[in-house]
Amino acid sequence: MQIAQRIRPLQANVFADMDRAKAAARAAGKTIVDLSLGSSDLPTPPHVLAAIAAALPDPTTHGYCLFSGTQAFRQAAARWYTDKFGVAVDAETEVLLLIGSQEGTAHLPLAILNPGDFALLMDPGYPSHAGGVYLANGQIYPMPLHAEAGFLPRFADIPLAVLEQSRLMVLSYPHNPTTATASLEFWQEAVAFCQRHNLVLAHDFPYADLTFTGKPAVSALQADPGKTCTVEFFTMSKSYNMGGFRVGYAIGNAQIIAALRQVKAIVDFNQYPGIQRGAIAALTGSQDNVQTVIDTFRQRRDAAVVALDAIGWTVPTPEATMYLWAQLPEPWGQQSTEFCLRLVEQTGVALAPGIGFGKSGEGYVRIALVHPPEAISRAIAQIAGFLG
Repeated sequence: MQIAQRIRPLQANVFADMDRAKAAARAAGKTIVDLSLGSSDLPTPPHVLAAIAAALPDPTTHGYCLFSGTQAFRQAAARWYTDKFGVAVDAETEVLLLIGSQEGTAHLPLAILNPGDFALLMDPGYPSHAGGVYLANGQIYPMPLHAEAGFLPRFADIPLAVLEQSRLMVLSYPHNPTTATASLEFWQEAVAFCQRHNLVLAHDFPYADLTFTGKPAVSALQADPGKTCTVEFFTMSKSYNMGGFRVGYAIGNAQIIAALRQVKAIVDFNQYPGIQRGAIAALTGSQDNVQTVIDTFRQRRDAAVVALDAIGWTVPTPEATMYLWAQLPEPWGQQSTEFCLRLVEQTGVALAPGIGFGKSGEGYVRIALVHPPEAISRAIAQIAGFLG
C-alpha cells in the first residue's frame, strides 16, 4: 500500500511523543499534572449550556446545516466584532462559521496555495499552520521570532526569491507559544507588506480577549478595515471555554471567505445548530464570564512567575494568553524535548517542548496555566526537585 507523500512531514510530532510519555508515567504510578496542553479547565458559562440544552429536543436542529442555516450565528459574530473592534462587517459575505478555528487555518492553504507556493509562517508557531500548508503541497518559509525583537518577524529579512513565490502569510498575536503581543503600528506594517507583495494575510486570533492590559488585543482588521487582503480566525474556545464544542469563525476579505467556503463545502457541513445557538448566547449575552476568565489566568500567571522566580528560574511576565514561555535553565540549553520527557517520567509534571513549535522554539518550554494556582505552585516545586 502506498501512502501520499504529502503526509510525510506530519509524521514527526513531539506532542505525540509527550502523549506517550505521559501515558507511561501514569502507568508507572505518577500523578500527572498536565501543563502541556492549552485546553482550559474552566467551565462553559451556564447561559451558553442552557441555550444548547434547549436546542436538543428541537427536531429542526437534527439535520444537515447548510450555509443559509448559519445566518443567525454570522450576524451575531459580525455585531460582536463591530462592537469590539469598530470594523464594519457584512455577515453575508465576510463571515464563515468554522468547526473550531483550527479547521479554518488548516483548510485555508487549500484555498490559497498552488503546489510549490510558499507560505510565510511564524517560527515558533502553532503546529496546525504548517500542517495545512503541507496538505496543500505548499512550501514553508519560517520567519524566526526572537526575544530581542519582541518575538515579531522581520519582514525585511524574507528573501525576494521566496516572496516572488509566496501567496500567504500567517500571523498570530497574542502569540502562542511566546505570549508576545503586537501593536496597531505592527499590523499596519504587516498589512502594507502583504498588499505590496500580493499576499493573503491570515491572523489566527484565539486570544483576542485574554489580555491583562484592561483592553482586548489589536485586530489585524483594524489595520485593514477595507479588508483588502486580510482574514482573521476567532474561536469560542478561550474567551468562552467552549473548546470541546468546536466552534469558531473566519472573518475578513469576501473573496478569501468565499474560497474557504468552497473548500468547506466538499469537506464538511456546518456545526450542529444547537451549538451555534450556544455560541450566539455567548457572543450576545453577559460578558461577565469573559472577565472571570481573564482574572483567573492573571492570578495563575502571577502565582507561576513568583513560584518559578523562587526556585531561581526567572520568566518574563506575559501581558496575554494562558501560557508562560520559559527559557530552559542550564545545563538543558537546546534539549527541550529531552527535558520534558525526563521531567514527566520522574515527576509527572508535563510541559510542552519549545522545539515542537518550530526550530526557533528550541531552548524553551511552554507552560500552560490550566490548573489552579496551588496546583501550579506544587508542580513548580516538583520541577525544582528535578532540577536538583
